[in-house]
Amino acid sequence: MPDRDIPDLGPDRSLLLVDDDSVFVTRLARAMEKRGFAPQTAESVAAGKVAVGLHPPAYAVIDLRLQDGNGLDVVEALRARRPDCRIVVLTGYGAIATAVAAVKSGAIDYLAKPADADDIVNALLARGDVLPEPSENPMSADRVRWEHIQRVYEMCDRNVSETARRLSMHRRTLQRILAKRSPK
Repeated sequence: MPDRDIPDLGPDRSLLLVDDDSVFVTRLARAMEKRGFAPQTAESVAAGKVAVGLHPPAYAVIDLRLQDGNGLDVVEALRARRPDCRIVVLTGYGAIATAVAAVKSGAIDYLAKPADADDIVNALLARGDVLPEPSENPMSADRVRWEHIQRVYEMCDRNVSETARRLSMHRRTLQRILAKRSPK
């Protein structure tokens, strides 16, 4: 790969990748190394916190849902140790409520999986004065409904009965909706 394709990362090229999918995190580490980063991987919240404690990186890509907990715990630990770290949260369970929680915790961006290495690099290196392009494909009515249900569900601390009451919906109907993948 020619040098012109490698972005200017600054003097500290350290990158922490936290994801419990070992194949994905290994592949992403190789791709990020080719783009000039010095990646380190962790496959759990605990391992991510240890890595943050030993050497807080300049960049981080953290999965939201990990087998031993919530990736936002790693974001908060990293923000406490290195406030200037540029953090992107990845998740396969995209919803507006979780995106807002990620940004409030200190992430600079939130990407839904599958995101490729170029998308991740662009998110890590984007500056606040550059606004993203508006989507060419607006959300469908089903997707808007699903997002609203997810937001209320998160507001109710993931309590199905309370969410069903607030949405004036039968609890079992809500459980079926929550069990399905998000509509396009």
